Amino acid sequence: MDYGHPLQLGIFITPSNDDPQAPVELARLSEDLGYDLVTFQDHPYQPRFHDTWTLLSWVAARTERIHLAPNVLNVPVRPPAVVARAAASLDLMTGGRVTLALGAGHFWDAMEAMGTGRLTPGESVDALAEAVEVVRAIWSAPAPLHVPGEHHRLDGAQGGPAPAHDIPVWIGGGRPRMLRLVGTSADGWVVPGGVSGLPSLRAGNARIDDAAATAGRDPREIRRIVNVAGRFTDAPGGGFLTGPAAQWVEDLLPLVVEDGVGTIVLATDDPETMRRFAGDVAPALREAVTRERAGRGVAEGTVRPARVRARRRELIAYDQLPAPLAERAVEPGDALYPAVRSNYMRGGSPGLVLRPRDAGEVAAAVTFARTQPVPLSVRSAGHGISGRSTNDGGIVVDVSALSTIEVLDEATRRVRIGPGARWGEVAAALHPYGWALTSGDYGGVGVGGLATTGGIGFLGRDHGLTIDHLRAVELVLADGTHVRADETEHADLFWAVRGAGFNFGVVTAFEFEADEVGDIGFAQLVLDATDTAGFLQRWGAAVEAAPRDTTSFLIMGRPREGQVVAQLMTAVNSDDPATVLARLRPLAELGPLLGQSAQIVPYPAVVSLPDAAHQAQGEPVTRSGLLEHLTPEFAADAKRLVRSGETFFFQIRAMGGAISDVDPGATAFAHRSANFSVVAFGASRTRLDRIWDSMQHHFTGIYPSFETDPRPERLLDAYPAPTLERLRALKRRYDPDNVFRDNFNVAPQPVPVTQG
Repeated sequence: MDYGHPLQLGIFITPSNDDPQAPVELARLSEDLGYDLVTFQDHPYQPRFHDTWTLLSWVAARTERIHLAPNVLNVPVRPPAVVARAAASLDLMTGGRVTLALGAGHFWDAMEAMGTGRLTPGESVDALAEAVEVVRAIWSAPAPLHVPGEHHRLDGAQGGPAPAHDIPVWIGGGRPRMLRLVGTSADGWVVPGGVSGLPSLRAGNARIDDAAATAGRDPREIRRIVNVAGRFTDAPGGGFLTGPAAQWVEDLLPLVVEDGVGTIVLATDDPETMRRFAGDVAPALREAVTRERAGRGVAEGTVRPARVRARRRELIAYDQLPAPLAERAVEPGDALYPAVRSNYMRGGSPGLVLRPRDAGEVAAAVTFARTQPVPLSVRSAGHGISGRSTNDGGIVVDVSALSTIEVLDEATRRVRIGPGARWGEVAAALHPYGWALTSGDYGGVGVGGLATTGGIGFLGRDHGLTIDHLRAVELVLADGTHVRADETEHADLFWAVRGAGFNFGVVTAFEFEADEVGDIGFAQLVLDATDTAGFLQRWGAAVEAAPRDTTSFLIMGRPREGQVVAQLMTAVNSDDPATVLARLRPLAELGPLLGQSAQIVPYPAVVSLPDAAHQAQGEPVTRSGLLEHLTPEFAADAKRLVRSGETFFFQIRAMGGAISDVDPGATAFAHRSANFSVVAFGASRTRLDRIWDSMQHHFTGIYPSFETDPRPERLLDAYPAPTLERLRALKRRYDPDNVFRDNFNVAPQPVPVTQG
């Protein structure tokens, strides 16, 4: 039976330590020759062999493309939880090049000599089954982990890093119980015995297929792997794989199209044999397999594992995904799912995460998603305070792979940036040119979300919003069309993107005009703000009176023992120490100074990249407001909010200056008169809303990226009536079916009804 697996050709290299670099160089040669996979046997008790995992790691560092696997790993001498973390780590470091092939162990005398307890054949299979369960739990199960087992177990363990891709788990062995384990649990079967084991291939396949069907699995889920060896000669007829290249092709072809082998691994340490197989056998064999499959009507491809299909959500047509998207799609049952389900602050449980790599795949993702009756979220880097970059049961289009940063024209400082780039990366890339783009206050924020909403950052009062530096965008519309928008082409769409872009499409590239920015002054001042209302008024007045080169953000938390502490994070766009000190002095005098740090630093140091990944839980509540002045009335209400303890993070960002220079009608971000942006985080929506709603009259608008209130009146807070009407008209034109409805939705303007 041909299971239709894409043919994979690999090399089996002896991990000899006679010449420590020899197996590494053979692995590099394998990659140069175009092999798909390089493998090493694992006999840790063999004095002449390298440790297999160390060797795999070193080979990984010396190669770029070829996949890596033990052939097979001796499980009894290696704790499976540690193996799982090691495999996931190496997979991440190599960009998804690891396969984990496991075995129950043999040569028990040598293993016992190393301190490994002897197991009976039956116990060995049981232990291997438990090991597979432990490995997969470490990769994908939510912590704390509990896996009961007699030989291997987890009791409250923390999960490891999620691998870069779903690492296939292959099992080597040929006894009946081992074959049943392959059928119920493995992603691949490594046929034991090399060439001598090939006669057992068909019988082994039958046992595996029966076990798979009994377990509710499709036998096509399980790849079949054989290790072979041979000798090239000029004359044919010397026996199996002993003869010219044409005979090799003739001998190997039935293994694939009749016996279901998907991976053929050539065991050799001879460079010339490797070259001849790669040059003379591999192309002809691949061509013969393709020809035979076409003649027999066998479709080539892979089948998603039953354990993954079992966790699919209703209403999503997973099997209709186009092939390029399906290859990188992440479902709830995948090992990578914990790393992509949530964002920076909010837990999520989407039914499908699509990860396109270019504009064409983004278009395919949108085309697929619009036919599915589930929520659609778009994610750039996953920061998203509002939480709209994830969902429950829906689809997430994750554009983090579109992360290039390219200088288009040094003379005009024109740069092209992908939506998946993070602002810390942008700052680092532009700094050598003496440029910067004002963004937010955190380097982990993705370009896509911020640059379609506003961008209130540390250079804001001097350089405006991020969107004020946008000169063009490329985006995929709701119908899958890929367009470019700027001041002359699709100018109305370009207007809408700058403030409400998330309602009109998925941006695949931004073109910005960067500013000339050198080193800047940056200070963190900690002050006693127990006189909360007075402190807020003084800080607001100081900020409005400050020159434009100064932008200050204020943060307060819950009171501690009656004391309120304010942290002021202030940027001064100057590298002159005297100027920086002069700008900071009025702020440092606002109250008793508890701590201070002031430096002149490169802009990338202010928006540096975070170390942690975005894997949050829960559902925090935020409320937003835009404010023209910190009036005594607002300050009194803000004091009441802070002292209530209902907000654990209260921030005010200075605006005004260059932000206010832009005409309110020039972009969909219309609140240009605001001098401050206010946000409060809370644990209880009901309690935070009760206080915030009573403060609503102070605000002239809201900032959508910081707002989680789902009530419809927030839409008019975000967009004044004339702006909203224009957006609705454009929505009817560009997204009449409201495909992009799950992110602060502007519904299309109704089509006028004409009297007949």
